[in-house]
Amino acid sequence: MKFRPCIDIHNGKVKQIVGSSLVDKGNQADENFISEKNADYFASLYKEKKLSGGHIILLNPKTSEYYETTKQQAILALNTYREGMQVGGGITDENAKEFIDAGASHVIVTSFVFKNGEIQMDNLKKLVEAVGKENIVLDLSCRKRDGAYYVVTDRWQKFTNQVLDEKTLDMLADYCDEFLIHAVDVEGKSSGIETEVVKILGDWGKKAVTYAGGIRSMEDLQLLESYGKGKVDFTIGSALDLFGGTMSFNKIAEIYC
Repeated sequence: MKFRPCIDIHNGKVKQIVGSSLVDKGNQADENFISEKNADYFASLYKEKKLSGGHIILLNPKTSEYYETTKQQAILALNTYREGMQVGGGITDENAKEFIDAGASHVIVTSFVFKNGEIQMDNLKKLVEAVGKENIVLDLSCRKRDGAYYVVTDRWQKFTNQVLDEKTLDMLADYCDEFLIHAVDVEGKSSGIETEVVKILGDWGKKAVTYAGGIRSMEDLQLLESYGKGKVDFTIGSALDLFGGTMSFNKIAEIYC
């Protein structure tokens, strides 16, 4: 179990938001933290601490007037820590190689693979052809509905028909190098982890997987290790002192590097 750092970019700024509040219309989100520093500052810090495998997420759609400035920030970070971070947000088979060439170790993909609520295997295969499965992270971020966790797309705003379970993970494992799962209902709320989601991931445990959402204390990390059987990596956003929270970045980087 190791710490994977993050850089979330919205409207051209490094931010921490409440995930479930994100709305494309008006480029709106409930904000927990807005940094005055550019994305390359954080990438440089992660590089210095030798924290690899973290993710950069572009939170604006391509149709947003802020997309290009958000993308510029992402490219800045990728150039600073080449092959040290992953990038996601609007990735398709057509632009994936651009981000790999800019320095991303992997591209993170959800919406291109899930269309109209279903997995689009043709798109997934196109992505593999474009950059190779060794450079792909499938983002199966989820929200709870009717007692199960469903994959959500389009910056976590649309439910798919795909349940997050071992069968889904098995089906998709041959097309990627890792999985990333945000528990969206608690994302950005520092309200504790979704233990049910972590248990699904820990019970499966066949490939690298990173959990994000709700971590607020060292006790939460102990819970994560227990429910995830030590197999699930993690990222922390709003609770981290880098982003206005109380958890020590330096301490966590030292323990879970």
